[in-house]
Amino acid sequence: MRSAQRRPFPHRRGLVIVTTLATAYVASHFFRASNVTIGLDLMRDLAIGPEALGALTGAFFFGFAAMQIPCGFLLDHYGPRRTVFGMLILATIGGVVFTLAPNWPMLLAGRALMGAGFGAMLIGSMVVISRWFPPDRFSTLTAMVLSIGLLGNLVATTPLAWASEAIGWRAVFGIAVAFTGLAAIAVWLVVRDAPSGHPFLDRTPELPRQMLQGLMEVLRNPRLRPILALNFCSYACTFTVQGLWGGPFLREVYGMSAIAAGNVLLGAVIAYQFGMLAFGPLDRLLDTRKWIAVGGNLVTISLLATLALASQPPVWVPVAAILVMGFFSAASTMVLTHGRGIIPDRLIGRGMTTLNTAVMLGVACMQSLSGIILGAFEPLADGARSETAYRALFGVLTAVLIVAVAIYSRSQDVRPSDEMRARLKPRKA
Repeated sequence: MRSAQRRPFPHRRGLVIVTTLATAYVASHFFRASNVTIGLDLMRDLAIGPEALGALTGAFFFGFAAMQIPCGFLLDHYGPRRTVFGMLILATIGGVVFTLAPNWPMLLAGRALMGAGFGAMLIGSMVVISRWFPPDRFSTLTAMVLSIGLLGNLVATTPLAWASEAIGWRAVFGIAVAFTGLAAIAVWLVVRDAPSGHPFLDRTPELPRQMLQGLMEVLRNPRLRPILALNFCSYACTFTVQGLWGGPFLREVYGMSAIAAGNVLLGAVIAYQFGMLAFGPLDRLLDTRKWIAVGGNLVTISLLATLALASQPPVWVPVAAILVMGFFSAASTMVLTHGRGIIPDRLIGRGMTTLNTAVMLGVACMQSLSGIILGAFEPLADGARSETAYRALFGVLTAVLIVAVAIYSRSQDVRPSDEMRARLKPRKA
């Protein structure tokens, strides 16, 4: 009787492994979001403009995107444990370079290295989840990883503003780099690629030609293309507000202090965490992924349109828009879950990194484009950007996301109930 009730995979150990990876993921979110709080300080200290700040912020995501396909090969060939450990070491090196950098080019190099090093974190976690847990738990556990990782975003808001004023941003970054190194050690000690008896452990490693053929199989899949379109734009549009220009917008247009703007961004991150927890199990409850993603992104479109069209609204309007956007931007993770349902397990590393390449390349492009858009407007007498410049940026983000949702709406849904029926078929035989 006891053996009949035993689960096919040891979920308790898998949960410890996933939690370890999620904790390491905190560092990735801290470094990627930190410029929204210290961006104006960097511009002042290094005498750079919005174009340079946009490029500096985008460098993290260009480095991240550049490593996605290579990480896919590494995850499928070597497994999550060795791949994530090695990439976290690279991220630690990049963090050291950034923290000690005497000028903008060195900051750029360090930030790109950090982005490259953190490139395996989320997808490595997803690979572990897919091998330690059944398919209907994928969305919930991925949301858990993202929710824990968002603690890094929390630290990158008001706490970073306070700490930077007290000890300087370089000292704060030094602490974060040390945390990243310790996280790498924890991953090596705790993480295991798959539970005992999983086919991955008995696999014959693919030859390089076979690995490339697998990647081409993923890229040629027509069902992924509309998903990639929304992946490219969804997180990119919301993070351009929450991870780069939301803070400067509140400070330059509404005169908020760094800490006050940080408090708003802190609230947006908390809302995002609640969004993760809310959206995570929705696919099992509503038995759809596509329409959850569409609904969440339509709300985001309405909020961006409000920021673009409203002229000199009271301060509570942009504050509320940023907070609500934080919650509904969690819908972007449902797009990743949708894509995961299309990818077979033998291609999971390459498939998920292809999806994440679209996410991070979209962020990198949008961060860089946003700096160009704001830089195209003449600054005010005190050097600040005008409300018109920010409204133009929000208008572009609105238009981009409308097009992406229109393309994504043509995709074929992957319902959890269909996955579970397919998983049970071999047992009936």
